[in-house]
Amino acid sequence: MVVQDRSSKSIAVIGAGPAGLMAAEVIARGGARVTIYDRMPSAGRKLLMAGRGGLNLTHSEPLGSFLARYGEAAANLHTAIEAFPPDALRAWSADLGQPTFVGSSGRIFPESFKASPLLRAWLRRLDEQGVTLLLRHRWTGWSESGGLQFHTPGGPREIHADAAVLALGGASWPRLGSDGGWVTSLVEAGVTVSLLQPANCGFTVAWSDVFRDRFEGTPLKGVSLTFGSVTVRGEAMVTREGLEGGGIYAMSAPLRDEIARSGTALLHIGLRPDISTADLISRLSAPRKKQSFSTFLRKAISLPPVAIGLLHEAAAAIKLDLSSLPADRLVQLIRAVPVRLSGTAPIAKAISTAGGVTWGQVDEN
Repeated sequence: MVVQDRSSKSIAVIGAGPAGLMAAEVIARGGARVTIYDRMPSAGRKLLMAGRGGLNLTHSEPLGSFLARYGEAAANLHTAIEAFPPDALRAWSADLGQPTFVGSSGRIFPESFKASPLLRAWLRRLDEQGVTLLLRHRWTGWSESGGLQFHTPGGPREIHADAAVLALGGASWPRLGSDGGWVTSLVEAGVTVSLLQPANCGFTVAWSDVFRDRFEGTPLKGVSLTFGSVTVRGEAMVTREGLEGGGIYAMSAPLRDEIARSGTALLHIGLRPDISTADLISRLSAPRKKQSFSTFLRKAISLPPVAIGLLHEAAAAIKLDLSSLPADRLVQLIRAVPVRLSGTAPIAKAISTAGGVTWGQVDEN
């Protein structure tokens, strides 16, 4: 147990997600008395949810490439990220007894592929540092005297601290604790807050009933996804409402912005990006004989049923007869199947949230 100076500063951290826990750890290490408040019955609920997918902690790419992922925000974030880069995060995890490894995609995961061992070790460390965790405390704003106001099981409570860290999360997966309810309190206090929007999210597509019923929950593996001048390689998952998955999430910001501007966004999916155009044309120029068109595509270029179904969806939308197309025109379609995205999935189902307190409200401290 860390013995702290009674005269040390008292700091309130509101939010027991990864940001709040990390803030508490750093502040406690600096000698302050830290109390974390959270509205939920336990800490780190969204972290545990992320652990169901293996808990992708960070990425192994060079720091310059890593920073480029943040787009326009990189200018505001580079100092913090350079101070605590991915290698430092890996060392931190290992120090908690959770060594990491680099996956085939370059992403970094704990060897356990779980969040719960990491969270348990983290909470033990915070306890040893003297950090207090108060749960079922929902922050509701400030009192006239500047105190922090909470709803608690025992009724309203007002807390006075030397400083407060707001680590309140966004508005995705609200049942795990982050419901965006803090926006009203900050706006009333004069803080400029931009609209909370879904990020790393899925998108809606007006699938035909036949395609939806047959392929809901089926992955499109090893595809390329292109929007405008940007192409990513990855995977997409057909959902009842549209598309989601790692490749889709990587392009979600520009797709979301285009839908906001124009009402829709046109995504192109390359079904066999690892085969050259010339090779595809050669394979699809072979006689079909008595095979059905779908069987021909499956055997000639190893297209799975979901990819063939997607081709038929696109052809129907632009009134094309796939089976009568010449090989070169068919290959054009296979290399860039147009899929019209009609909207973003609800923010409650998004992986994360864009928007929030604007950069103009934040200084270097």
